[in-house]
Amino acid sequence: MKRYAAAVARYFEAWNATDPERLAKAVAAAWTESGSYTDPLADVQGHEQLAAVIAGVHEQFPGFEFRHTGTVDGHHDTARFTWELVSGADGSAPVAGSDVITLAEDGRIRTVLGFLDRLPATA
Repeated sequence: MKRYAAAVARYFEAWNATDPERLAKAVAAAWTESGSYTDPLADVQGHEQLAAVIAGVHEQFPGFEFRHTGTVDGHHDTARFTWELVSGADGSAPVAGSDVITLAEDGRIRTVLGFLDRLPATA
């Protein structure tokens, strides 16, 4: 389970990076060069596209942080976990989801399949 927990920790480090240089380094540490991320709103591959999606989320939700919830469950090269996007100002969490990742031999992420379980209400 340490392998899965380490991969998920690097994943959240990337998602919580807001400085462009730190974000680029965190994405490279978390994903393989051809790593991908797919959810209902995004389908990207490679470090540049991954960093752009993450930066876009921070533009849409400034002052928010991704937090891991629950435990990481994994077998073989696959793990799953849940998360929330939490406001640093008031602690609200308008977005929550669950992700399934597959890992490469070096422990970095090859693929992420994301599911959005809670989204903000729209007018």
